[in-house]
Amino acid sequence: MKILPVLAAALVLTVSVSALAHDPSEKVTVLQDHPLKNVPGKKAMMIEVDYKPGQSSIAHKHDGTAMAYVLEGEVISQVKGEQAVTYKKGQFWYEPAGSEHLVSKNASKSKPAKLLVFMVLSPDEQVLIPLKN
Repeated sequence: MKILPVLAAALVLTVSVSALAHDPSEKVTVLQDHPLKNVPGKKAMMIEVDYKPGQSSIAHKHDGTAMAYVLEGEVISQVKGEQAVTYKKGQFWYEPAGSEHLVSKNASKSKPAKLLVFMVLSPDEQVLIPLKN
């Protein structure tokens, strides 16, 4: 009966990763997920987001604070109340907790793009919450 714990662990991992993948073809990889010892009740996450050419995320918000850095390509980002901005490799932006991220997409229809996202949130807060139209 040792297989049951292995299956349970695999199911939890599958559910956790699929909850982050808000677009079926978008690749989202959690690189780190650690409690912050100096900030009780909070954790830090480092996430890599890979966009295929022309790909975009659904409109969403995050419970926690997010900081994004473009590792590759160009990404268009727009937070509610602000203009859309195209960020190139080496550029970055900040999103306060609860910001509505209306646009997040690869600016190129022929080249991939990649983001590194650092987040601070409570362990019970959601990484991504789809916005209702």
